[in-house]
Amino acid sequence: MTPLKQLLKGDNIDQEVVVGGWIRSLRKNKGFSFIALNDGTITHELQIVVDQKLDNYEKIVKCNTGACLLIKGKLVRSQGKNQTIEVQASSVEIHGDVEGDYPLQKKSTSLEFLRENAHLRMRTKTFGAVFRVRNALSFATHLFFNQRNFINVHTPIITASDAEGAGDLFRVSTFNIRKPETLPLKETGKVDFAQDFFGKETYLACTGQLEAEAFALGMSNVYTFGPTFRSENSNTPRHLAEFWMIEPEMSFCDLEGAAALASDYVKFMIDYCLKNCSDELAFFEEHYQAGLVKKLELVNNSQFEKVSYTDAISILNNSTETFEYPVKWGMDLQTEHERYLAEKHFKGPVIVTDYPKEIKAFYMRLNDDGKTVRAMDVLVPGIGELIGGSQREERLDMLKKRIDECKLKRKDYRWYLDLRRHGGCQHSGFGLGLERMVMYVTGMSNIRDVIPFPRTPKNVEY
Repeated sequence: MTPLKQLLKGDNIDQEVVVGGWIRSLRKNKGFSFIALNDGTITHELQIVVDQKLDNYEKIVKCNTGACLLIKGKLVRSQGKNQTIEVQASSVEIHGDVEGDYPLQKKSTSLEFLRENAHLRMRTKTFGAVFRVRNALSFATHLFFNQRNFINVHTPIITASDAEGAGDLFRVSTFNIRKPETLPLKETGKVDFAQDFFGKETYLACTGQLEAEAFALGMSNVYTFGPTFRSENSNTPRHLAEFWMIEPEMSFCDLEGAAALASDYVKFMIDYCLKNCSDELAFFEEHYQAGLVKKLELVNNSQFEKVSYTDAISILNNSTETFEYPVKWGMDLQTEHERYLAEKHFKGPVIVTDYPKEIKAFYMRLNDDGKTVRAMDVLVPGIGELIGGSQREERLDMLKKRIDECKLKRKDYRWYLDLRRHGGCQHSGFGLGLERMVMYVTGMSNIRDVIPFPRTPKNVEY
């Protein structure tokens, strides 16, 4: 069987081919019928010409939209206006017809409706294109880091560490919460997790960074690419409970090195999609975001500017823009602030560095001013923050101090502190959420539409 993506190049003209896919539309004519077939490998359909002389012709033309067919025939040049090639079918096998009303018959099916029918939405043009772009970005990620001699590390999904200090984590336990009377309790009345499966409180990981640091301090340059979890009760178009993160860690690397790698990585992914997903990007530009390709080309051809957080606050305060959230030093930048910096002030991608320590994680290297840390956010037009990262604190005494300041327990980070005791070095890293990048490249406005089966509050149907 040959994928439609390959056949539509037209390299197999006048050859016998086998194709499989799903009916997008079926049009009957006198003596023959036209089937628009798609197999998910490309946005466009392949026209199948079915002659009434086929033995099962009457069954074929009764097939509904969405039916699955396997077709043998000759690939020829088309005489029609809407396609350059077509298949003249010699046999059509009906592998699966559609029973009852097919949910995707309406051309104007809403994105919200498709989220409720996520098991079928990949058959639509929109979501076929979304997930092909997602696949391209995933492949480009591995290609980028492989070319730079990074080692891919599979970090744990179950952890005892709250690396970000946010506390919004999913608990992992074998205790039977349906029978609270069976929970073992301490004298204080609190649950005794020492009797749980792992002997302590454990969670689904919100990052693989800490474990990646351990590998970087023995294998130089590594990266993770896997699912991460946050139990933040948020229903915005930018938040998921389960999402995929790419997190490189580099030894002998300062913040400037991490920023350079981050900008190269973003450009590499965009360039890869511009070269390999042109049909998909044209579709998104026509139906979802006008000027999408120009936006991507702008970033791809731009020098990423740099500005300190302190200077960014001054820029925002000196602007004539009216912001919903007032701007003051010490606050975390909101999306409206990030987008103003990228879209209106710098008019291109910008890297903001050296944030106040109070709004950043404990592991970020403290600057000499004692107030800021060696953190960075990469901002791009149209979305704001795309990447967050930092130079890690390699000084043992300073890391202990920051753990205490953040009211964390040193014993929970024993092994992390050991990395500084036993042959530590300057190192840095960053994280990029794959879904955020897919949104940016496709122009899709809701993060639920760029992951196969979204996990959000009160939503885990699949």
